Amino acid sequence: MLGFKTIGNATLVVFDDEPLLATDPWLGEDDHAYNGSWNLSHTIPTAERNEIHACRFVWFSHGHPDHLNPLSVKHFRSRTVLLPDHRGGRIRFSLEAEGFNVQVLPDRKWVALSPRVRVLCLPDLIQDAVLLVEIGNDLVIDMNDSSARGHHGFIRGISSGYERVFLLRLSGYGDADMIHLFYPDGSPVKPHRRQPGSSLSRWAARVGANHVIPFSSFHRYQREDSVWANEHTTPLFAYGEGFDSSAAELLTPFIEFDCASGSSRAINPQERCESPLSPSHFGDSWSDELEPSDFSLLDAYFQRKALLHKWLSFLEFRVGNTVHRVNLRGPKHRGIGFHVPAYSLMQAIRGEFFDDLLIGNYMKTTLYEVDSLYEPNFNYAVTKYGDNGRAESMAEVRRYLRDYRSRAGFEFIRNELRVATRIHLKAPARRLREAARRLLAPLH
Repeated sequence: MLGFKTIGNATLVVFDDEPLLATDPWLGEDDHAYNGSWNLSHTIPTAERNEIHACRFVWFSHGHPDHLNPLSVKHFRSRTVLLPDHRGGRIRFSLEAEGFNVQVLPDRKWVALSPRVRVLCLPDLIQDAVLLVEIGNDLVIDMNDSSARGHHGFIRGISSGYERVFLLRLSGYGDADMIHLFYPDGSPVKPHRRQPGSSLSRWAARVGANHVIPFSSFHRYQREDSVWANEHTTPLFAYGEGFDSSAAELLTPFIEFDCASGSSRAINPQERCESPLSPSHFGDSWSDELEPSDFSLLDAYFQRKALLHKWLSFLEFRVGNTVHRVNLRGPKHRGIGFHVPAYSLMQAIRGEFFDDLLIGNYMKTTLYEVDSLYEPNFNYAVTKYGDNGRAESMAEVRRYLRDYRSRAGFEFIRNELRVATRIHLKAPARRLREAARRLLAPLH
């Protein structure tokens, strides 16, 4: 077959007579993600699992464990691992040190994998990437979780040369992010429920796709302290909500598509519904205390991320019966609190993957006079630029952003101006909300 399949969470399997390429092969089952919080929502059938294992190439978009899973990746040691050219090279150097055969794809250049399949990779400044896959006369745009900042026009220019263009991208109600958020009075920050189909339609228009496949969205929560979030996951039928079928065709999430004949077949994997697992299954106990040496590690980890000092005056960690405050130099009273088990906290600090705690949605996060973890941009400063991009000082962050700006050119600058304008316009609204909350606090 000349074509492709989509299966698992964010796995695209490309065929040129035989299995050729698998993207982000998270196999699930015992290969959990986010400290055991996530597993696949649907099993990968045996046939598709065997095809993934048989691929000559595997491509990993970014380091989140539902994409580059530290347990699943061990199955591909004998394959050629394709990677985006992410600044800092964290994934590359880590896999090379473990003996993997790694090939870093050049930015914005086609690389042939077989006589009828070639790929083009577009890294972005949040350490994610888009992979364009030409299969015969068709184009597949694997966006996984990426926003492709600075690349929309470039992608649209390429897709205009193909009759069939498939978009594969994250969508859903919005739980694949940090939603276990609270205000200082203990009331929850209500997650904003998005229309999955409406989002997919907008993205299809941005990149010039006329076929859309829901993708990178198929997980379930399995820890006893995170299963509450399953009510915010997206059922398969919901991906059509708000979809504009006049501009593009919405296909089933798990599909086999034959590019030679134009025919398709739905794959119907079995839904997983096991009983919740105790946090202790993954090494966590909410009553455990930090060790004396852990406090200095916490302080050093966050204080060396210079951008935090512009935005926040403190980070507060409640672990067991202890509260530890990391002091920063930002605006007074602005901070973030985390209630988190000791084991997974220190695993994240020592391993430098704090994002795993945020997305796992068992850690309780409290916002003090800030809108979210994106405004101010705690998330990017700590996890994207810092942990993965190895940019912590102001000079390192400037070089980091300058690098990605030079790769994408004017489109990058235009996008950043749009983002900055949106943040500026939101700031007065945030101040009004905070004033109202302080005024109404005695009434709660």
